[in-house]
Amino acid sequence: MGFKKLLASLGAGGASVETELTEANVVPGGVVQGEVRIQGGSVAQQIEGLSVGLQARVEVEGGDHEAVQDIEFAKVRLGGAFEVQPGAVHVVPFGLEIPWETPVTSVAGQRLRGMQIGVATELEIARAVDSGDLDPINVHPLPAQQAILDAFIQLGFRFKSADMERGHIRGTRQRLPFYQEIEFLPPQQYRGLNQVELTFVADEHEMDVVLEMDKKPGLFSEGSDSYRAFKVGLHDFHATDWAAYLNQWLADVGGRRNWF
Repeated sequence: MGFKKLLASLGAGGASVETELTEANVVPGGVVQGEVRIQGGSVAQQIEGLSVGLQARVEVEGGDHEAVQDIEFAKVRLGGAFEVQPGAVHVVPFGLEIPWETPVTSVAGQRLRGMQIGVATELEIARAVDSGDLDPINVHPLPAQQAILDAFIQLGFRFKSADMERGHIRGTRQRLPFYQEIEFLPPQQYRGLNQVELTFVADEHEMDVVLEMDKKPGLFSEGSDSYRAFKVGLHDFHATDWAAYLNQWLADVGGRRNWF
């Protein structure tokens, strides 16, 4: 019996775990709900702990090369230790809060290329941790974020790609160890412009919007007029014509630099 328990702790004849999300479509500040189903194996098995968390695949710069890293940025432990009997099914429901800063992964029903965010499940067995597959979630923009995105589309910009980078944007309310950049390709009237990068850093009241123009490969320094950061209230954003606001900024900078 002792040998069977040892095999179970190593995975032979042990429990299997499956996580099912009630709804994979969420917004920042919301909650993703689901349940973890633990199916007992051929022997009784002691589960030391169970947890679920949000995980993002993030770019990390190091020297002259880039790497990717899986960062867990929210986590909840689901109760204490328990035993799963052979063949029994143990179901644990959960609700996991989505941080307000969570990057957007889907816009207008389309998934942004380069975004990998999901729910990770961890099962602790005999001081070992067994991580399951990542269950993807679709993070849709808040209404205030959608207004800014719509303004770019209204001006003729096109989505290029998006990424998540480890680091901190100075002067913002950022708490997570990484941030998102959404890259737009400009229309013909902004012919001297290579792309514009957009970052949202939100909390429950308002968000920092960070924009950076890129005339050619390589970004401008933060101190230049090609970088702009401003605050947008999550509930009073309707008062501003964001397409006109963005166009004015682009025209002012581009005119001074003879780009357009």
